[in-house]
Amino acid sequence: MSHILCLMGPTASGKTPLAIELVQRFPCEIISVDSAMIYRGMDIGTAKPSKELLKIAPHRLIDICDPTERYSAGQFRLDAIREIEDIIARGNMPLLVGGTMLYFRVLQQGIANMPRADKALREQLQQEGLQQGWEVLHARLSQVDPIAAQRIHPNDAQRIQRALEVYLLTGKSITLHHDLSEPVASGYHLHCVGLIPQDRAQLHARIHTRCQQMLAQGWVEEVQALCQREDISLSLPSMRSVGYRQIAEYLQGEGSYQTMCEKVLAATRQLAKRQLTWLRSWPGLIPFDSEDPRIIDSLGSGIA
Repeated sequence: MSHILCLMGPTASGKTPLAIELVQRFPCEIISVDSAMIYRGMDIGTAKPSKELLKIAPHRLIDICDPTERYSAGQFRLDAIREIEDIIARGNMPLLVGGTMLYFRVLQQGIANMPRADKALREQLQQEGLQQGWEVLHARLSQVDPIAAQRIHPNDAQRIQRALEVYLLTGKSITLHHDLSEPVASGYHLHCVGLIPQDRAQLHARIHTRCQQMLAQGWVEEVQALCQREDISLSLPSMRSVGYRQIAEYLQGEGSYQTMCEKVLAATRQLAKRQLTWLRSWPGLIPFDSEDPRIIDSLGSGIA
């Protein structure tokens, strides 16, 4: 089987700088595994590499969708396999980099045979979530699928909505669908490397610094430009990306600038916590402290 290197880790753990250094030293090509970087016009808040860095180390699967589009994990799997095959045909090693753990999982384990989305039911659940609060729908999910509810954060509207949708359409929990479905083997051997900071306080400090930098670079203005579009609403998956909803609510008059900054920081920390939870139970993960100076040489020996 062809070998693929997966560089995983929480937000602000240093994945992108490490990936760019690997590309400069070894025959690798980067595929982004990030559910927010796929959107055009969402550059600052997603920490998308600059145009200058992209010239040095091109990233595949960024800027492939308009913010109004919905992009599934299944579609990512198809797109990623296409890019993987192209990189391998060029004689290089695919280097998958990102923090969207669901995307890594469907590439590694396949994807369950789920029912198609039901527009009417989805809109109904969306309205209930907005009116009653997603915590109420999360509590409802915990009654029919406690395993999924434990895994899904009470504020993760998109995944709560999908889990309830699957149950209401089929009478079976999304967890049971995963258990009963045969995973589709990807045909590749994935070497999964996790950047896991040993010092949580240091990670929080890096998150704080990066949030401040993104705000200084014009993150609020970026969200404002999106909100001025008539076809953009907070219900879209793109606008559920960490920080975008909080800034959009601030622009709508909810709270002060300082309160918004605190909400963005809290949401980013919660994302990092969820990512670390995924990584702690990831099968076959090769962990590295993100500050470990031996990472490049250790990974390079496997690539070369």
